[in-house]
Amino acid sequence: MRGILQSLIKRSTDSLAALLAGLLVACIAASYLTRDQGLNRAGARQPAGRAQAPLVDYHLWQTARRLASQADSAEEQDFAREALRLADHELDQAFATELREAALSVPAGGPLKELADRVTRLKSRVAAGQARIAQLTKEAASKDSAIDQLELAKAQLALDQDELEDAQQDLARQGGDRHSKLERALQKHEAAQQQPAALPKVSASARPATLRQQLALWISLRGRERQLLAAQQQAAAKASALLREHDALDKLVNNRTAPASAEGPASSDNQEGEDMQAMLARLHRLSDQRKSLSELDKRIQDAQQLGENYRSWIDAVEARRRGVLHLLLNSVAAVLAVLIASLLLSRGIRHAFGRQTDRRRLRQLRVIASIAVQLAAAGVILLIIFGTPSQTSTIIGLATAGLTVVLKDFIVAFFGWFALMGRNGIHVGDWVEIEGVSGEVIEVGLLRTVLLEMGNWASTGHPTGRRVAFANSFAIEGHYFNFSTAGQWLWEELQLPLPAAGDPHEIARKIQETIERETAADARLAEQDWERVTHQYDLRPFSASPAVELRPSASGVSIVVRYITRAPQRYEMKTRLYHEILDVLHQPASSPASPVKT
Repeated sequence: MRGILQSLIKRSTDSLAALLAGLLVACIAASYLTRDQGLNRAGARQPAGRAQAPLVDYHLWQTARRLASQADSAEEQDFAREALRLADHELDQAFATELREAALSVPAGGPLKELADRVTRLKSRVAAGQARIAQLTKEAASKDSAIDQLELAKAQLALDQDELEDAQQDLARQGGDRHSKLERALQKHEAAQQQPAALPKVSASARPATLRQQLALWISLRGRERQLLAAQQQAAAKASALLREHDALDKLVNNRTAPASAEGPASSDNQEGEDMQAMLARLHRLSDQRKSLSELDKRIQDAQQLGENYRSWIDAVEARRRGVLHLLLNSVAAVLAVLIASLLLSRGIRHAFGRQTDRRRLRQLRVIASIAVQLAAAGVILLIIFGTPSQTSTIIGLATAGLTVVLKDFIVAFFGWFALMGRNGIHVGDWVEIEGVSGEVIEVGLLRTVLLEMGNWASTGHPTGRRVAFANSFAIEGHYFNFSTAGQWLWEELQLPLPAAGDPHEIARKIQETIERETAADARLAEQDWERVTHQYDLRPFSASPAVELRPSASGVSIVVRYITRAPQRYEMKTRLYHEILDVLHQPASSPASPVKT
């Protein structure tokens, strides 16, 4: 079963590697086909303006300004300036035509007709008053009598101007003064022309370096291309509409001029009979219509040139988008190459460590090496996608703080090693107790301390065969016991029941004499060692004499013996004392003796 699973894993890995290799080859081929393209970084997109004027068509001008705000390369900004120039010129011609037609349009009748006639009369009076004031100003220099007339004329002119303004406001409020509305709209447009469209700053870097920037730029250029195509279609539709309007007006003008030219000299009598003012008005009308035709020709030409400009702009964006696609494919190929390299390295690691004999160590090394390869591949891929971080100092500070929190135990363990190496530390061969585990120190490393566990001090004291490792942080955050600072002395305890027959006090006395005889040498050496320690710290001396105590128990009386011994020899000492105590217990009972010293 295990072999089948390994075979399936190997096949899936091979299939994934083959798929990635195929994608890599496709990206390299596509990158080669899209090479040698000029690039610039895209700027921020801005929402299109939504202001519209009802009297004049602003759409071409608004579209040109909106697209100009997205031109983020030197080449595109040239097209944007040309589009703005053409759209401004077309809009100026449209205003000129509308203003001329508004000046000639007269309401058919009713209140609007009366207001329009009143405005006309007042304009005539104002013009006459201005002419009179000019004449009186010249006469006032030589005639004193003309000064009073001049002041009167100025007052009358001011009154006429106020009345004209009031009449114009009345006409505008009732919707009959289209000319004034157009003049205000023209003033607003001229003020907007004084503030040129804000073009984005052209970046000095011509090539987006990261996969994220390349993808964002490609998407932005794709959307810009669609907007430019819509603008080109809008300009073409505008040119067609203006052409139809031009043809209709041209046909109307030709129809009006054809009869007069066809009659020739024979109609001279009729022309002499025609009212001269009506003829003059008709000629002015025809002249205005001819001017409108000329302005329509210019507007048609502007719209056509604007469409051609947008076409060239689209070609530039397409070329730029192909260049971005080339870089995008290069970045994707780099990501795929990193993935393939990581897969190959992982397979190489499995083969390399497959020759090791130690299976447990093999698995550990293989896992560590595989994780290292995967982390390195992930780091390289992140650099390809997002690039190097801009706030390097901030990132280093945050990473250092994070590592300090994560590696806190390792840092404390490292400084704990210095504490263990000090005067009151521990060394190899010491008998210690750390966090409730007792044993002999066999290794004091930079980060951990290893003990050979010896079981409980009060039990047999045999090694358990287990190695116990502790992080050195216990030397700073916890505590430990070292029994090797004064010859590895420790108190051992024996407890055993006494037989019901015999005097327990006599038996206790004999056992105490036996214990004192067997441990006298160790007790004397222990007192000497402890005396050196207590004298150094000005402490009272300790006694190492053994003690025997009788205790009642459920089965009768038990005897508890405490004595001093060296830790390495405690088991041998305990065995020897058991033999001696058994010999005492098997001796025949004797007469009572002195009480047992406790």
